[in-house]
Amino acid sequence: MSFYITTPIYYVNDIPHIGHAYTTIVADVLTRYHKLFGEESFMLTGTDEHGQKVQAKAKEFDKDPKAFVDEIVLRFIDAWKGLDIQYDIFMRTTFDYHILGVQKALQKIFDQGDIYEKTYDGWYCVSDEIFYTEKDVVEGKCPNGHALQKISEKNYFFKMSKYQQQLIEHIEKNPDFIRPDYRKNEVLGFLKKPLEDLCISRPKSRLSWGIELPFDKDYVTYVWFDALMNYCTAVGYGDSKREKEFSKRWPNVIHLIGKDILTTHAIYWPTILMGLGLSLPKMIFAHGWWLTGENEKMSKSQGKVVRPLDLKDVVGVDGLRYFLTRDIFLGNDAQFSQDLVIARVNSELANNLGNLQSRATNLIDKFFGGKIPPPTKISTLKDPTEAAAELLKSSILSFSPNVAVGHVVDLLNHANKYLEEKAPWKTAKTDLSAAGDVLYDALEVLRISGILLHPVMPTKMTELLRRIGWSKTPNFEDAKKWGMLQEGTAVTKGDPLFPRVETKNT
Repeated sequence: MSFYITTPIYYVNDIPHIGHAYTTIVADVLTRYHKLFGEESFMLTGTDEHGQKVQAKAKEFDKDPKAFVDEIVLRFIDAWKGLDIQYDIFMRTTFDYHILGVQKALQKIFDQGDIYEKTYDGWYCVSDEIFYTEKDVVEGKCPNGHALQKISEKNYFFKMSKYQQQLIEHIEKNPDFIRPDYRKNEVLGFLKKPLEDLCISRPKSRLSWGIELPFDKDYVTYVWFDALMNYCTAVGYGDSKREKEFSKRWPNVIHLIGKDILTTHAIYWPTILMGLGLSLPKMIFAHGWWLTGENEKMSKSQGKVVRPLDLKDVVGVDGLRYFLTRDIFLGNDAQFSQDLVIARVNSELANNLGNLQSRATNLIDKFFGGKIPPPTKISTLKDPTEAAAELLKSSILSFSPNVAVGHVVDLLNHANKYLEEKAPWKTAKTDLSAAGDVLYDALEVLRISGILLHPVMPTKMTELLRRIGWSKTPNFEDAKKWGMLQEGTAVTKGDPLFPRVETKNT
């Protein structure tokens, strides 16, 4: 089966911060795991490049909007490269094939009578690029606390209300459509009220930087309609030459998003797809936020953001990837600080995984000439180590990557305790064969752990496997089998794989 996961396409005016990095790294990790399991896997990320904020910013710099976005989109491309993210498509809403796909979708919905014209009076939020009704206004601002403008203008509307009951029924019949469950309940609660139709246009007199409506040259499409369609156009919607690709990938799509854009993805988007006669996403998973020490969401407008690459020189790329995968239950909010990252990296990578690797390879170098010793008996570590692979896979398929990594951490804890109890550095002086058995066991735990953690820390785990004499490409089947390291294979000692990170308090 094909695995297709998307991140939101990030608004190009933003600076890539830890929230963007979290979503993108988790999507990358999940994609790599599905590839490890032998599935054909596909990941999409990208940038949302139209809208009023971009138009205003480009004007501020006296630049053409397209030239302006061509420059600043590189911030995201460079950030994801720096974080070792291997996406399959970096989508941009300024791509020609996307524009054509959006116009095809608009024309189809218009032709079947699901788009109509009317004059609208309402509160408009430039920051969110959304119209709000009077009941949404909180102390003169939108629900997200941004300034509002009172606008009266003629626009085009999509009959979103027509599909309200159909959407409710789909959510109720498909328990995994919106996850976690409490997010599904939020959406169902919202849908108990009458659903208003969706304004899907902006007059060019106010906004020219957007995709022109195919049925009215004086308007561009609403930026959210444009952005949401990227998930389809990226894999072939609207392109007759890519119909097979679209039919293969689209039914398996999973949207990984932040909880702040749940409404657009769980209400706007499904009703648009219903209007287009397309199947709905397999799943919409809304994760939580990374919070500051004051339990506030990181916000660029308030100056409370962490640039992910700022931590690259502190804990390394793989250390940061590990923290973001390990330290939060997908769906919940969690605190983020440099100290928390360092503490996790030191305790589980330096003191646990790194300690086991360092001790085992140093002792093999000292007592066995740097060659893997021959095992003489079946280890008590065999069963729990082989079981770790299936436990990890089950957690990944349940969208619990932190729990999946936890199974490997438990295994490494067990192996370190085993090494401490057996004390091969002492045993080697009286019973070299027994010491060799213990060290072989440690290497096998490292081999399987290295394979299982490879999607999270690809660079470091490639190096770990190389050092213990395992040259094969990481393969899930190899992670389920004990005893695959060959005696006599050279082992490399080397510098600490995960040196402890010192802080001002240590």
